[in-house]
Amino acid sequence: MKSSISDDLARALDPILFARTVGINPDEWQQKLLLSTEKRILLNCCRQAGKSTIVAIYALWQALNKPDCSILILSPSLRQSSELFKKVVHFYEVLKKPVPADTETALTLELSNGSRIVSLPGTEKTIRGYSGVSLLLLDEAALVDDELYRAVRPMLAVSNGRLIALSTPRGKRGFFYEAWENGDPTWERYRVTADECPRISKAFLKEELDALGSRYYEQEYFCTFHENEAYLFSRWMIERAVKDYDELDLDLDVDDGNAERSGADDAREDTDGANSNFEEEEMFDKNLSSYVNKGVW
Repeated sequence: MKSSISDDLARALDPILFARTVGINPDEWQQKLLLSTEKRILLNCCRQAGKSTIVAIYALWQALNKPDCSILILSPSLRQSSELFKKVVHFYEVLKKPVPADTETALTLELSNGSRIVSLPGTEKTIRGYSGVSLLLLDEAALVDDELYRAVRPMLAVSNGRLIALSTPRGKRGFFYEAWENGDPTWERYRVTADECPRISKAFLKEELDALGSRYYEQEYFCTFHENEAYLFSRWMIERAVKDYDELDLDLDVDDGNAERSGADDAREDTDGANSNFEEEEMFDKNLSSYVNKGVW
């Protein structure tokens, strides 16, 4: 791709212009992301929102324009991280490799300016030894183990590098969910649902709702964190069970086959009649009563 020095300089200073140069006209949220200076970013995006595409463009822009930049792409599996890496390489080739590569393999791109982009599967064994990371990308972050997340954060300590975690929700579990829900102000959050993506039609969404059912439809296309159906107790139930109460009086006298649970009833007073928790409260009471009557509580 032939360009003047002024064009090269403009792209080096403007990541939005850089994205357009490789054929991507960023959505509004993508433009905001490209211009963000925050160090910790969460992308809670629906399927096909363009999260991996825009992150790949940002990673390449960094590598080309900031010498000695170290960029690490991690995901739960090598296949997943290599898919994001392939997008980086694709845009690099679209630009006709403006900065020559010293090394180019299926998992690594090392440039003559000292920058490198490395793709790895997300295991502690594979990531040990990497340090001074300028940009850390956690793809499919909702599936990344907490142990791995804790292991990679120190890589950013000396470099004061950036961490971008991108994913579609996968239940109320793991660091991605906790970081999204806990309100920690150090994270900049982006939530992009399918109805905000101009490339996804209403007709397609209707077809997906019919095919997937509301639970998975909301998860995949509307960024909703649902409980894992495989769990016996929901997260809410566990939190209720371990909550401190002034007194929890479990009267085990049986009347017509039903255990009285005045203490458990009292413990529910702070729900303020919220309909959203009604079914979970009922299930909690049933499980609690069953465990008490069996002598295991």
